[in-house]
Amino acid sequence: MATVPLRLDDHAYDVLIGPGVRASLTDVVRRLGAGRAVVVSARPAEWVPDTGVETLLLRARDGERDKTLATVEALCGEFVRFGLTRSDVVVSCGGGTTTDVVGLAAALYHRGVPVVHLPTSLLAQVDASVGGKTAVNLSAGKNLVGAYWQPSAVLCDTDYLTTLPRRELLNGLGEIARCHFIGAADLRGLPLVEQITASVTLKARIVEADERDTGVRHILNYGHTLGHALEKATDYALRHGEAVAVGTVFAGRLAGALGRIGPARVAEHQDVVAYYGLPAALPAEAEPADLLRLMRHDKKAITGLAFALDGPHGAELVSDVPPEVVARVLERMPRAPLADLVGAAATGAAANDAART
Repeated sequence: MATVPLRLDDHAYDVLIGPGVRASLTDVVRRLGAGRAVVVSARPAEWVPDTGVETLLLRARDGERDKTLATVEALCGEFVRFGLTRSDVVVSCGGGTTTDVVGLAAALYHRGVPVVHLPTSLLAQVDASVGGKTAVNLSAGKNLVGAYWQPSAVLCDTDYLTTLPRRELLNGLGEIARCHFIGAADLRGLPLVEQITASVTLKARIVEADERDTGVRHILNYGHTLGHALEKATDYALRHGEAVAVGTVFAGRLAGALGRIGPARVAEHQDVVAYYGLPAALPAEAEPADLLRLMRHDKKAITGLAFALDGPHGAELVSDVPPEVVARVLERMPRAPLADLVGAAATGAAANDAART
């Protein structure tokens, strides 16, 4: 088992990573002094560990279509009916959608109740469960309504990953791949649990330096500006990690077009994404003009288009990127039918190793 501490000025917690760590939930609840718990789970009941206290189990569904304010409202209504108080605890057990929705409900109910995350997908373990960002989607775009609400603990049980289909594992590898360009060592070839630990450690250190996303934390959105636009443009047929992988390749090409990096580093973006067996082409059905419009709704875009981009001093937020340059890079990206991107099989040693975890 690996333990990654995350220490903020007014809050601290540990991320436990390894097989069987979900069994630590009882100890976590006891340490919090919670009298009762609400567990919101997108996984079968047998995968939900005992909390050690009186518990209400609520069913959830992973997937962007349930990542809405209506879902948050419904959860809070159940909290009221159960009589949940600020001295109790909420537990999420599921993928990124469940983690985000439950985290936001916990942040809003009674202006904040403790929350513990048990992420069950690779994507949620390396990204959504750590760092305290919670959000839901609006019709205008992804993650536009949310709050910062740090969990009291995160239990990344790698046994959950043995239940995932290959595409869901690839979805998480998209977030791991982008770590290559924001300060992680080369993770290719490492066992999956070591890649998870390295990704979580990197994110924890960045969040400690910038909890509220006012500076360096922007680099965690590497590949996400186009990635979020692609999710919306394809009505979420392209999964988050898949879209981030395409966005990572695009970020390399855009950085090259702006003269921030040379051709070898641009090519490295393609090589890393390809190693993990992830898509690197734009859906042929996505129009560049539509993608530009969607990217203008990105949270980082204050006065114009903004991207986390590689450069001579590493990744950083670059604001007011000329739209004509973005459009030119989009036009020159490789394209493939959406059906081909969605149905792409895993290739590369790392993807196959992950599928066997």
